[in-house]
Amino acid sequence: MTIKVSVVGATGRMGKLAVELIENASDLELYSAIDSKILLEQALGADVIFEATKLEVSKQVVEFALANSINIVVATSGWAKSDLVSLNPTDSAVVIVPNFSVGSVLGSRFAAEAAKYFSTIEIIETHHAGKIDSPSGTAIRTAEMIEANRPNPAEVQGAGQKARGEIIAGVPIHSLRVDGVSAKQEVVLGGNQETLVISHQANSVQAYSAGMLASIRFAINTKGLVVGLDQVLGI
Repeated sequence: MTIKVSVVGATGRMGKLAVELIENASDLELYSAIDSKILLEQALGADVIFEATKLEVSKQVVEFALANSINIVVATSGWAKSDLVSLNPTDSAVVIVPNFSVGSVLGSRFAAEAAKYFSTIEIIETHHAGKIDSPSGTAIRTAEMIEANRPNPAEVQGAGQKARGEIIAGVPIHSLRVDGVSAKQEVVLGGNQETLVISHQANSVQAYSAGMLASIRFAINTKGLVVGLDQVLGI
C-alpha cells in the first residue's frame, strides 16, 4: 500500500525535509505540497497530512484534518497539555511529535527517570536563531514527563523573576536562540552534593528523518490522539 501524504508548510526547514523523504520512500507518495498560503483543500484525498507551520496555523490544520477525517502528524512546536484538551479524534489519528530525534526522546525519558532522585531540576534549550516559539515543544514535553515522575517537586526559588525562565510543570525552562546551532537540550538535575546533566544535540535537521518517516507510517495505522515519538516507537 502506498501512503499518500500532503505536506503543509512545505517551504520551511521541516517541510522541505518531509517532501524529500516522502519522494525518496517507496511506500510513500507526495500527494500535495502546500506552502504558507495554506490552501488546505489541496490535502483532501490524502491519507496523512504532515504539518510543520506555526502554532496558530497548526491548530487550524488539525481542525481541518479532524473535520475531514484525515490522519495528521503535527511537527509544529509549542503544543501544551491545555491545547490537547479539546482534541478527541475518533475517526482519524492526531499524532503530535514535539521532536522527531530518537536521541532527544531517549534524553527526555532518561531525565524523567532521573527526576525521581533529584530535588532541583532545570532545562536549558538552545535552537537556531530563526525558531520563533519558546520554550520549545521538546522542553515542554520533557518538563511534563519530569512532573509525572517527581514524588515531591521542590519549590522553585525566584519564581516570577524574569531571569528564572518560564516555569512549566514545576520546571524552569531557559530558552536560547542563537546562530550556529540546530537544536540542543540540557536537563540539569541537582541533589545532595552532586549534579547530573543529561544533554542531547541535533547537528542538522537530518537527525529527524527516521522519526518523521516512522510517525507518518504510524499515523496511517492508528486512531485517536498520540503524543510523543516515544509512543510512536513504543519506547
